[in-house]
Amino acid sequence: MSESLNKESNEAVSAIGCQVPTFSASMTGASGFSLDTYLGKKVILYFYPKDNTPGCTTESIAFRDIHSQLIANNAVIFGISRDSLRSHEGFKSKLELPFELITDPDETLCLMFNVMKMKNMYGKQVRGIERSTFVIDESGKLVKEWRGVKVADHAQAVLDFVSSQT
Repeated sequence: MSESLNKESNEAVSAIGCQVPTFSASMTGASGFSLDTYLGKKVILYFYPKDNTPGCTTESIAFRDIHSQLIANNAVIFGISRDSLRSHEGFKSKLELPFELITDPDETLCLMFNVMKMKNMYGKQVRGIERSTFVIDESGKLVKEWRGVKVADHAQAVLDFVSSQT
């Protein structure tokens, strides 16, 4: 078991409408993440490939800019990548992100949400995170997923969906 992650269930997230297995993980800020803590709120998890890269920076800034609107719709948001906690702290500070970033160095959450894919990078096949976003409702059920996300207008699409769920 990794120090950064404690997953009470070995289940993967299987389909819209299914209960998301309880998990906890290390994140920026003073305390760790535990899904149970956020029952009663919509939880948005966005998986991204790497801190301080152009697409991930643009996506994080877009979520930063709509953060107050997400909060107004009873939603909390967390970014997740395989980067270290130290890298996340720097990325969060540099972009002035008002939300926390979860570290998943052993890919437990990435595998749980099935976001690890083979990708082409400079002509080579590499295994990496497929940019994906998930919305978990107030009772802990998966209600929406976006896979293979294109950054442009994605944050607005997430906000529109969350707003429609109130």
